Amino acid sequence: MNMNNMTGRPSIDRPWMKYYPEVLRNLQIPACTLMEYLKMNCPGENVIAMHYYGNDIKWSTVFEKTEIIARALKALGFGEGDQIPVFLQAVPELVYVLLAAEKIGASLLCRDNTLEENVEAVRKSGAEVIIAHDYLAQNELEKYLSDSSVKKVVLLDPCYSCNREDMPDYIQNTLDSRYPEVKAGGSAVLGWDEFLAQGEKFDGEAEAQTNVDRPLFRAYTSGSTGPSKQVIHSAHTMIGVVHQMNFYAGTDDFRPSWMIACLPPALIAVTVSGILMPLASNKLLILSPFCDPMDIDLEMMRYRPNSFVMIPWFVENIMHNGRIADDYDMSYLLAAGVGCEAYNNKQLENAQEFLKAHNCNARFTTGYGSSEAGSNMTLPLSPHPMGNGNVGIPTLCNVISVFKPGTQEELTYHQMGEICVSGPGLMLGYDTPEATAEALQTHEDGMVWLHTGDLGYMDEDGVLYVQTRGKSPRHGGGDLATLPMENRLADAEIEGINDEFFVVVPDDEHRGCFLPYLFVILKDGYTVDDIEDEVRGCLDDYMQPVEIVELSERPFFHFKTNRIGLTQEILSARNTWRKNRRTVKRAVAV
Repeated sequence: MNMNNMTGRPSIDRPWMKYYPEVLRNLQIPACTLMEYLKMNCPGENVIAMHYYGNDIKWSTVFEKTEIIARALKALGFGEGDQIPVFLQAVPELVYVLLAAEKIGASLLCRDNTLEENVEAVRKSGAEVIIAHDYLAQNELEKYLSDSSVKKVVLLDPCYSCNREDMPDYIQNTLDSRYPEVKAGGSAVLGWDEFLAQGEKFDGEAEAQTNVDRPLFRAYTSGSTGPSKQVIHSAHTMIGVVHQMNFYAGTDDFRPSWMIACLPPALIAVTVSGILMPLASNKLLILSPFCDPMDIDLEMMRYRPNSFVMIPWFVENIMHNGRIADDYDMSYLLAAGVGCEAYNNKQLENAQEFLKAHNCNARFTTGYGSSEAGSNMTLPLSPHPMGNGNVGIPTLCNVISVFKPGTQEELTYHQMGEICVSGPGLMLGYDTPEATAEALQTHEDGMVWLHTGDLGYMDEDGVLYVQTRGKSPRHGGGDLATLPMENRLADAEIEGINDEFFVVVPDDEHRGCFLPYLFVILKDGYTVDDIEDEVRGCLDDYMQPVEIVELSERPFFHFKTNRIGLTQEILSARNTWRKNRRTVKRAVAV
């Protein structure tokens, strides 16, 4: 693009398009069902679509099982417009049930939060039947029966599509740990074979009229960064993401493998980019849903996948579990990178050095996406150096720009503001119109934009730099953008620090303001006193942490750094301190 013709508005200039070949620039998203899309991209019905703990599942099986389950769902009373609560991990049956729901015009409802929150989601759905694994506890079943409209539960053995003996011991142990002392049972329980038998016997009409824009997949956000919300997607919006991602981690030389381990399908990115995308792009999908996150290194070494969905927690475990030998060869990885949360320069450097030391030439990258955008918004296609929040350029059909927070005023290059995206993968909305109207806004250009709440900037090449989640002003001036603060310390290479991250908490003495706390993981033999002067010397006055706290390792909750838990601990400790202080004051007064 001629820089002299730039308007200064990324949404108009779209400078990132220069990185895409001409043949891709007019990519069109097919307006078809998921089933039609998968059949369109199916390499052959006798080709293996999925591998599940020793069992190779052909495409013909996917299609056959979908038909039976669609009829079984109809036999249970589900129909067009209904919500089907599904509490399954990423097992083959999850794929069949999703495609079957599409066929009958219903939508899947997934949530992976507390029992109370899961029951609440089912109650709001009005569903009389839920689908879950057979490790559902009796007390959990009773909770659904008493506090929602549920009358029947279909239970699936996780080993239904595999032989338990083909699972490694560490997988079997993790699966065993999920079973309660008293499993769900009684007249309300329907086994999977009984469920399928109802489908075999059903002779009514199962297929609803095609509507690619009706709700198909409903999932709640994890709640790790704020209140959990139900995000609603259609076949059209999910294909809108998948179709832009199909070439990622692909090759013309052989059929690559793609592993999805540990992560639940209630995370939209897992279902869309982790499961549907490899299925639709002729990759062998390896499913390992019952791998403990601490054993992700063992599954990687067992399967040697060409690519797999990584998050910071997985990378930490792979590097630090101590089971990967110094001379272990990781050259089988074609792509390596993380999403889920921001990755600071120190984490990025550590990961890249680890790959290089193990003969992996893949460039370690960071990505960006959200449930509301259907998963990935960017791809690491830019030649720019990684780091400083670089998450790559917008995917082919997305337009990303930065706006003045709280407004529809577009900013120019290198100006910090709220990241917004417009494209075919945007959710239909939340389950409340008020929240939907706040997130999805039609701008003066006539385009619908998702206001993400994330802050960052874009450079003249269209490379997006994500910096923090929301504004966090500090009393007296300055905005506590966590990633730039962490990168200050990462780039200083302070001796003794293995890892560090900030948590910003509300300043209860100044409404609307925040205070920073720094958490550090130190090398053996170092203390906070050893690194504090250098840390404080790297930071501007407004960045100075209230306290520097040493941790033995980075804590995680729902696959993200557990900032919400640490925030609660800080607030609780602060309240205890105040309570004790008031007690002392009263005692002194007496």
